[in-house]
Amino acid sequence: MVERGFAEPVLDAQRVFRVVLAAIAEPGRVLPLDPGCTPPDSVDPAAAAAVIAVCDADTPLWLSPAMAAAADFFRFHTGAPIVAAASDALFVLAAGAERPPLASLCAGTPEYPDRSATLLLAVHTIASDHGWRLSGPGIADIRTVLPQPIDDRFVEEWQQNHKRFPLGIDVVFTARDHIAGLPRSTRLEE
Repeated sequence: MVERGFAEPVLDAQRVFRVVLAAIAEPGRVLPLDPGCTPPDSVDPAAAAAVIAVCDADTPLWLSPAMAAAADFFRFHTGAPIVAAASDALFVLAAGAERPPLASLCAGTPEYPDRSATLLLAVHTIASDHGWRLSGPGIADIRTVLPQPIDDRFVEEWQQNHKRFPLGIDVVFTARDHIAGLPRSTRLEE
């Protein structure tokens, strides 16, 4: 039996999609998100809602090993093809240390930088009162955010990702019922 997706598929997908867009438009701003779905236990509810809202049959999805048991759930609710290599995906769903290196993901091309991957990274918490200092488009001055847990490699990998702008990947952090976006245009300092 496949777990429940959105109760109102069109309306819920639109609602969640708007929150995901707002998170990318205002980098580091922690936004509440009512997932509106019941994913398998191995999947963060906010991450599941984001995947259901943004993926379809034309958006290859990669699942980290901890999320692999949810493949049928995502296939049923999105129609997205599940790919074996993260480098082949437009959306990458991972938790904690299972995230692939940012440089291994599709960064787009000079002609089509928008054809890059988005990493949906499930964490336990997203703090907004301390942490990384973010600046760039969508941030008036400086904004702080700190997803936890996060591996030691992330900051250096992010700084390298930012240097490739307009190429690069975008990240959406999810934590049960909250999300925060980190688009490739955002500068990050510890």
